[in-house]
Amino acid sequence: MINKRLLIKNLLAHNDENSFYDKKRQLNLHTQEGKAKFLKHICALSNSNPSNNAYIVVGVEDGSNEIVGDDFFDDSRIQNLVNAFLENPPKIQYENIPFPNLPKEKVVGLVTIKPNAKTSFFKKGIHTIPCKTTFVRRGSNSIPTLEKIAFNKQNIETVVSIENNSRNSIAHTLDSVINFINHKHKDLNSEYRVFKELFVICWAGIPKTIKGKTYWSRVDIELVNEQIKLFYSLQDEVEISFTENAFTITEYVPLGLNDKTSYYPLEQQKLSFFDNGYYKLETQMLFEPPQYNKKILYHIYNSNVSLLHKMEKKSALSVHENNDVKNIPYTLMICFLNDFKEAKQLLINYKQLFKQFENPEAYTNFKEVMRILRKIKYENKT
Repeated sequence: MINKRLLIKNLLAHNDENSFYDKKRQLNLHTQEGKAKFLKHICALSNSNPSNNAYIVVGVEDGSNEIVGDDFFDDSRIQNLVNAFLENPPKIQYENIPFPNLPKEKVVGLVTIKPNAKTSFFKKGIHTIPCKTTFVRRGSNSIPTLEKIAFNKQNIETVVSIENNSRNSIAHTLDSVINFINHKHKDLNSEYRVFKELFVICWAGIPKTIKGKTYWSRVDIELVNEQIKLFYSLQDEVEISFTENAFTITEYVPLGLNDKTSYYPLEQQKLSFFDNGYYKLETQMLFEPPQYNKKILYHIYNSNVSLLHKMEKKSALSVHENNDVKNIPYTLMICFLNDFKEAKQLLINYKQLFKQFENPEAYTNFKEVMRILRKIKYENKT
């Protein structure tokens, strides 16, 4: 099995992006421009590597090659984004890779682009990229082309060599388990479970038992032997269950108005493990959004808009208003889920205000809400 942390280090050892890998400081899939850039690189890397994996590493400074990390991004449904815009789309996989020197909430994103013998091109336009455009890699650049695509056969040998040098070892696995339990999460309850004598899952958080069921908050879950962070949240409640052959995560999201919060099941992820060293991850969306009285929501929505305008003008906020700011993202999400279509865009427009607000919980809540809305959006498309 490949140790994804070693794989990233070995990719970065090449220093400059090339025709089989690219690196990014962060992904921005909130805007059309950000989506277009991401899709362009997926298209180019796929076309230039039809017989080997290609990679995008997210959370790396372009100039210095320093690993700085990015936010946890658990949305494997970006495959739907690729499928929506590319003809002959490659299979892609997004994984969150923890690094010991990064804060607990930061990871390095690894996008794996699987080999694809067919030429990918844009079947519809996005931002400044017109329909029918095809991209390839020329060194570290993704460029449009009208020529017949010729790929670099040297990439096959190079990528296979990098992947073989990134294989896991018992020492790497044991070191990671000890680091997870004794160092990274020494202030939380930690547990681990071994599946099929090959796979090790560690999880940490604060457990509480309600009506015979145990729920975890401040949850961090890792598939240690492959260095993949499966789940991370400071807000949600999570139910964890397992059998001899499977590990299941059921995520709940807190929603409510006027300090009346209830937990709603959002999504279930199930990892199934097999004797041949293979595992499969399946996800199922469970979410049914709560519905509220429209008159009450109009009043609350307008109050939130007024508060955002006060923040934008840098007007002094009362103690009560300061406390309300951190709840704006979840409140606007409730409005959006109750057919206030402009509420989501309003959130995106005021991202910087939340980021700069003195209480960091406001920006944390913003990121959590965008993560949830992204899941719901792609599930609806599916």
